[in-house]
Amino acid sequence: MTAVHGPTSPEQIPGATQQQLRERYLVEDLFVPGGVRTAVTHYDRVVAVGAVPTDAPLALEAVPEIRSDQFLDHREIGIVNIGAGGAVVADGERHPMATGACLYLGRGVRDVSFESDDAAAPARFYGFSAPAHTTYPTALVEPGQGTVRELGDPLTSNRRTLNQYIHENGVRSCQVVMGVTQLHPGSMWNTMPAHTHDRRTEFYVYFDVPEDARVVHLMGEPSETRHLLVGDGGLVLSPSWSIHSGVGTSNYSFVWAMAGENQSFDDMDGVAIVDMR
Repeated sequence: MTAVHGPTSPEQIPGATQQQLRERYLVEDLFVPGGVRTAVTHYDRVVAVGAVPTDAPLALEAVPEIRSDQFLDHREIGIVNIGAGGAVVADGERHPMATGACLYLGRGVRDVSFESDDAAAPARFYGFSAPAHTTYPTALVEPGQGTVRELGDPLTSNRRTLNQYIHENGVRSCQVVMGVTQLHPGSMWNTMPAHTHDRRTEFYVYFDVPEDARVVHLMGEPSETRHLLVGDGGLVLSPSWSIHSGVGTSNYSFVWAMAGENQSFDDMDGVAIVDMR
């Protein structure tokens, strides 16, 4: 099943209803047991993939919107497992993936499939794919083995561990920049102070969110903010003009992934909290 998300502009935010915001910027059904779902977007031509294999492997197949025989004919993809243990098989090579592991597959990989170690406790694979101009080698990063940055402070409720996996000083790619952030117990705020980066799209997938909890995700221009309440497995599409920040009713984790004009992680335009509206 494929959903298509067309381009939007900041001018559409002030008059939008909450339901319209959710339809445009939030994907709630990307992870469905026994299936592969895709969200095709016009934000830097990014395609998001959710795969939850149960009793049989699932194949990553091309979708009509990308006009190619194989999904990765002219694309690359970063994949993070946000569920239980599993594996990704790429052109016959099996890559076991624990919870939080990240796999990069470059342009030209032909056959990709997803497996769970236990059908009763399936893996949940999140893929973030962007167009690629060349091929970089397949690379697997185990949880916690990327570039680790400790950010925030318990006094401001935003103590968090940021794992950079695919980035300019880590796993090489054409466009994709990807990692996982984990909020420490007692901390609920992410990416605060907030920022935008006009040169890149960024998507968030929230996970480890308790069933009775939610993340209040802030979006929109800094002077015209709105919010989305997001549950476990929710994918937020953040255009380059939008902030992407939030606070949970519990601590949680999220996959952040970017594509666009450059791969400089710190290329951002900060926004002071007192200047937000």
